[in-house]
Amino acid sequence: MALRPLHDRILVKRLEEGETQSEGGIIIPDTAKEKPQQANVLAVGDGRISDDGKVQPMDVKAGDKVVFSKYAGTEVKVDGDELLVIREDDVLGVIE
Repeated sequence: MALRPLHDRILVKRLEEGETQSEGGIIIPDTAKEKPQQANVLAVGDGRISDDGKVQPMDVKAGDKVVFSKYAGTEVKVDGDELLVIREDDVLGVIE
């Protein structure tokens, strides 16, 4: 199953956190860790529809690495992968 986001929505997959132990040697359980705010863009919609009916193209594209707001998006499960659908407004920047 494939998921194609609509309008100004973006389908992303969060980047994995590599460090599971604090600097002091304390192991942090998965339930206490914050989810990463960086993700790879998998798919983008066509863009926002303005008041005059024209489509404004998206600033991000599939393959970009982005930083997004902490509480942004809706989590979805597609083919066993946990993905996130966010709005373009929730993207803070593209990592180059």
